[in-house]
Amino acid sequence: MPFATAHCVALNGALGHLIDVQADVSPGQANVMVVGRAGAALREGLDRVRMAIINSDLDWPASKRTTILLSPADLPKSGTQFDLAMALTVLAADGQIEHRDIAGTAFIGELTLAGGLRPAIGVLPMTLAVAARGVRRVYVPEPQFEEATMVPDVDVIGVRSLAQVVASVRGHEVPDAPPVAEASGSRLLTWCGDERLDELDLADLRGMADEKYAAEVAAAGGHALLLSGAKGCGKTSIAERIPTILPDLTPEESLELTALHSLAGVLEPGQGMVVRPPFAAPHHDASKASVIGGGLGRVHPGEISRAHCGVLFLDEFPLFRSDVIDALRQPLESGDITIARRDESVTLPAGGMLVLASNPCPCGNWAANARANRCTCAPPVRRTYETRLTGPIADRIDILRHVQPATAASHDPFRPVETSADVRARVSAARQRQQRRFADSSWRLNSQIPSPRLKDTWPVAEKAQQKLDQETYRGRLSARGAVRVLRVAWTVADLASVRTGRDVVPGLAEVETALRLRRGEAVDLRAIRGGYDLDVSEQAG
Repeated sequence: MPFATAHCVALNGALGHLIDVQADVSPGQANVMVVGRAGAALREGLDRVRMAIINSDLDWPASKRTTILLSPADLPKSGTQFDLAMALTVLAADGQIEHRDIAGTAFIGELTLAGGLRPAIGVLPMTLAVAARGVRRVYVPEPQFEEATMVPDVDVIGVRSLAQVVASVRGHEVPDAPPVAEASGSRLLTWCGDERLDELDLADLRGMADEKYAAEVAAAGGHALLLSGAKGCGKTSIAERIPTILPDLTPEESLELTALHSLAGVLEPGQGMVVRPPFAAPHHDASKASVIGGGLGRVHPGEISRAHCGVLFLDEFPLFRSDVIDALRQPLESGDITIARRDESVTLPAGGMLVLASNPCPCGNWAANARANRCTCAPPVRRTYETRLTGPIADRIDILRHVQPATAASHDPFRPVETSADVRARVSAARQRQQRRFADSSWRLNSQIPSPRLKDTWPVAEKAQQKLDQETYRGRLSARGAVRVLRVAWTVADLASVRTGRDVVPGLAEVETALRLRRGEAVDLRAIRGGYDLDVSEQAG
């Protein structure tokens, strides 16, 4: 047979396509061609493949015509992960390897001129795509062996060089080779970085009971949260502690998030599965590509996708670029983000909690009380700043809290302070209730319930619905806002069931609480933590 076939994977966002890599080596004018919509980096791989074969003491068919086809030919392909598959098919087509030795096998890895291997970005989603198409054997660079073995029912072989792969498929003794150089650079300086979040606890914050309850509701249902207040009042402190009250990821979430981190190139070799919800906090000067996703060449996941199933914190939100703010509409509505280009359209998960923080003005000193107002911002500047927090984005925020600085009067020194572990237990129990409720659905949390299913399958009590209709008819609430209030009301009810030990269906009390959370009004925590049979509107104030 004049040609040989092996497999590799082309990535389109988080979606992997199994590619048949076919090589034909036949008599004719000496020439090498790659056909099948190959990108620039892939075409450059021909030179790497040729020198890797020669420097591995193998023969390159220099006097023959070599054609490499990447099928399906109409699918755009890019990346350096095709090097190893192209080298093996050329050797097999030239008769140096038996065709059957590479048939039904996927080869992933970038080659060096010396014949060594380098890690490829996105090995985990590639292996998932390989397994989904029924391929049960895959070769990967040695540092990414553990990453690929996260996919069940796939025989993964970690290798260091082309010579080792050739010996392995031939069934010969595998020679020694230098270790594979890791793709990620070594950290030259040491600093606390994200590790400092491991030392944070909700018990560090004294008082702030209303803000803590809002964070608990947001965490339990995955709702978007906006923290507003003067500088230094504790907005960032609350946001950084929200991951500490989130439960560990489920196996499905863990695999999904680990695949995203692999695709983004931030999964360290040997790291294993991501089991804790991530926390991302990009600077307000970050570009749209870094926050939402994109970049030159292949689409890279942005911070919003890397924080999937976790928390994306946008501090000083009104200072973010307008295109970033506008791009948040889709993920706030659907839980994913679509990046469209001329040749491709990539959809990436973006289902993490969005937590925003803002000051009352650019300088952070504005106050409604004239005596306390020390704002130095010009009125037009302050109005421009405020408009960033109104309109379509504000309507998609489920919970608003005006954070007040903690005072001695707001903290009872004789009352035990709840730790993150205490709150995490309630949040975990509330999420388990949601998982049981949505067992036959494609969504996991209350914040993801589609509007039609919310009204038809999980309606609230009649008086609660009447209250919500009243607010809508009077123009105090948009149709989208009413749906989001219903979702929050279900989360309030789930937390109430955890506290009281009995099932609670959202009624007037839960809807009133959800309305107060959305408007930034104080919530009567005595009624919340008590019987839940009381009308919150009567208890408040």
